[in-house]
Amino acid sequence: MDLAADRNVEALLKGELAREYRAVSAVVPVLRHLLASDAQSMLSDAVLARVRGMMSDCAAQLLAASEGRDPAARMAHPGDPVVIDRWTDALMQDEALLGFCHALALEAVLAERFQQRHAIDPVLSPLLQELIASPDPGVAALAMSTLAAQSRFLQTQRRMELPLGELPAELFFAVIARCQGLVADPAARSRIALLQQSYDEASSRLGLLARLVAAMRQGAFAALALDHAGIALCATTLAARHRQSHGEWVLACHEGQGIRFALALRAAEVALPVIERQFALVEPSARLPRAIAELSAERAAALLAAGGGM
Repeated sequence: MDLAADRNVEALLKGELAREYRAVSAVVPVLRHLLASDAQSMLSDAVLARVRGMMSDCAAQLLAASEGRDPAARMAHPGDPVVIDRWTDALMQDEALLGFCHALALEAVLAERFQQRHAIDPVLSPLLQELIASPDPGVAALAMSTLAAQSRFLQTQRRMELPLGELPAELFFAVIARCQGLVADPAARSRIALLQQSYDEASSRLGLLARLVAAMRQGAFAALALDHAGIALCATTLAARHRQSHGEWVLACHEGQGIRFALALRAAEVALPVIERQFALVEPSARLPRAIAELSAERAAALLAAGGGM
């Protein structure tokens, strides 16, 4: 390709990438509005219901802790529904928490969709099965723990729940602080603070996924195939490579975000036939733009880093 053609190709890709990033940036503000109203949106009812459920579940756990009750027993003794609603509304003001819950809900929906359309097991992917059988006992143990965590994740998603221990550290401590501000009783604030004693980010599902990807080292390249690794391991691997959140790359696996996903694979020097197959999983009604095959890995990485900007 000549220089002019190169520039045209990159301009097209930059425009498409910028469109995808604009779509992602609009999700959380729109999500807050939808959760506070009966308005309809391109966000599915299933995703909205799960986000609302997770927010309410977090509020119920925090209320239980403030009253000296076991947060794990919140379903048997849920507490005052009026207070839970008020605390849920307060939690919904946290954009980062709202975005995190949206990504979790979307991940569960996508995992179910990939299973139905492409027979990708949402819990035990082929790669995780291989890791469980690893001759390295440390990797095998991590893989088994990850398997159990992934199974629990899908179960809690069906119940529209989110155990507080599954929050990333920055969100966990922000939620604790926010709810301490909702109570006037110093004893209740102290009881909420006690939740920090049992918190261990490394044992959460996302913590286990990150540790497993790190333990795989160069073998983590295999996790870049959605149909081999499953969405959880694939998104975690992309997050580690690009120093972004797991949720950012869950969104990239959603229909309408395929260019970002394909560019990430190109930046990792994944073979073109593999990129085409993975792109088809994400965008079943679209074809991979030929221009991506003509980009170097370095240029693809640069486009991603620029966020589609000119």
